[in-house]
Amino acid sequence: MNRMIDALVPMKGHSERVKNKNIRDFAGKPLFYYVINALLSSEYISRIIIDTDSEQIKETVNFFFTDERICLLDRPEELCGDFAPFFDLLEYDMGHSESELFLQTHATNPLLSETTISGACSLFIENRDKYDSLFTVNELHTRLYNDRGKAMNHDPDYLIRTQDLPPVYEENSNLYLFSRESFQKRHNRIGETPYLYVTPPLESVDIDTEEEFLLAEAIYKNRIKEKK
Repeated sequence: MNRMIDALVPMKGHSERVKNKNIRDFAGKPLFYYVINALLSSEYISRIIIDTDSEQIKETVNFFFTDERICLLDRPEELCGDFAPFFDLLEYDMGHSESELFLQTHATNPLLSETTISGACSLFIENRDKYDSLFTVNELHTRLYNDRGKAMNHDPDYLIRTQDLPPVYEENSNLYLFSRESFQKRHNRIGETPYLYVTPPLESVDIDTEEEFLLAEAIYKNRIKEKK
């Protein structure tokens, strides 16, 4: 039985940079629909725990999904607002689960596929003796500088092709996997021995701005067009 991971998908009602982001229309459905649908399609996900402070979000989730694996939680008042401690919120969600393994993602990752979700879950489960957590990253082969104009990962006097530079990795907030034990140890979804899981570039857009929303929607619509 592979269904041994509970997914945590927090959804707040207020969004400062993109209004009503989590339920905004994205290619014909609310933004949250896509990642929830991908999670339900994975053989590794036992339940999806959605906590929210919004009645509208709860009503919209119930309209689009009737799967009994979805659990809706009311976010407690002390964990509401833009500056509530996020890891305290995850701890609250985990308190409504009996699972020992968790996946945390966001409604703002509509391009994340079931294939990527299941691939990450499979790797994490099979290598728990080596890694206590997993998080997704973008692999970068590019010349980086700090805020003082100093090169960070290359020698400007010795120009080599960017594809030959040693990679650096950017946390992309698409997906996190961790155990209850590792979270309790560090009060963090990234443990002491994490695995950095590279996601496909066209799946890795995490929507925080209007520009990212439009980019993700354009990528999604182009995929649909290519399938026709």
